[in-house]
Amino acid sequence: MARRILVVDDDALILRGVSRLLTRRGMAVSVAADAQEARQHIATTEFDAAIVDYQLARESGLEVLALLLEKQPLCIRILFTGRSDPTVLVDAINQGEVAKVLRKPFEPDQLIAELDEAFEAAQRNRRLRDVDPLADAEQLALSEVLRPERLGMALQPLFDLVSGAPALFAYECLIRPKHPRLWNPGLLIDAAVKHHRILDMGAIVLQHAASILARLPPEPQLFVNLHPEQLADPDRLRRDLQPLAAQAGRVILEITEQASATSLTKWEESMDVIASAGFRTAVDDLGSGYSSLSILADLKPQFIKLDMSLVRNVHKDPRKQRLVALMQSFGAATDSRVVGEGVETAEEARALTDAGVEILQGFHFARPSELIIPLPVYALAG
Repeated sequence: MARRILVVDDDALILRGVSRLLTRRGMAVSVAADAQEARQHIATTEFDAAIVDYQLARESGLEVLALLLEKQPLCIRILFTGRSDPTVLVDAINQGEVAKVLRKPFEPDQLIAELDEAFEAAQRNRRLRDVDPLADAEQLALSEVLRPERLGMALQPLFDLVSGAPALFAYECLIRPKHPRLWNPGLLIDAAVKHHRILDMGAIVLQHAASILARLPPEPQLFVNLHPEQLADPDRLRRDLQPLAAQAGRVILEITEQASATSLTKWEESMDVIASAGFRTAVDDLGSGYSSLSILADLKPQFIKLDMSLVRNVHKDPRKQRLVALMQSFGAATDSRVVGEGVETAEEARALTDAGVEILQGFHFARPSELIIPLPVYALAG
């Protein structure tokens, strides 16, 4: 049976062109020039996918997407837009839970590729529901939490001790999901990976980071985590980074060492996207995985974040002290600054600074805070 597609756009040329393109691909297409006509189609036809323009003549296309979410939740929802404002994507996720956002102008092959990818993702989710009786509940929880208002963020500061006294250097964005089932970051990330939603989660994190950065004073940098899977799709990564592009020089993108990012086929292209836009990178959790030296050589980060397993009780372990000193020497030789995270005691902080590590982060200095604005005043431990 041919896939049934609803196309909603008040531009007659786009409506006709998209309709012809999809019809030639064997799909059954219904078209609507406004929200009222779209409502009539939704009331009478079950659609497999809907492609809706953001700004219609008299109403927002988000009204159509929200109606589809309510009446036909299995319909794949794709948004057309010519706007680059990140609030468009936020609104689309909030009101219509869109699967894709396609920016105008676009090439015909791009539309087909995005539509095929959305259908493949939906098919994977259906297979998961057949295999795992709990998948429906987990996917529902994931859909609920992957909204900007439910995916909370916290900030934890990093301090530069180059002059001896701690001086605020940067903040790190940390996700804080607000859901009774997926209530901590680990559970959320595991579910997002399992159900192929990690890119959606990453996009929301980057949107939040842009909003936070706009409200920060001009001096602090901002560390933002990238999941390695985000390096697998350089085109998607380029789009998702757009909200931060204007202040790329203040953003450090953290890539965890625990996962083998460099095993992805397009990671080099993604790293070029990051560098050409002016972002810097950090290797996170260094020392917790198996490929520390190779990932440093491949990614060439500007920051190296030592895993807390190296930091914990470093003042008591000469071997850890030698490892930290080695990484500090490597950082100095490659123009990478080393960061000690997870610092909980004055003794750990002193051992790290004695080894030459100047940027520190951890409970000894300040805990993460969800009170982003106004920024909390951190009381530094002695």
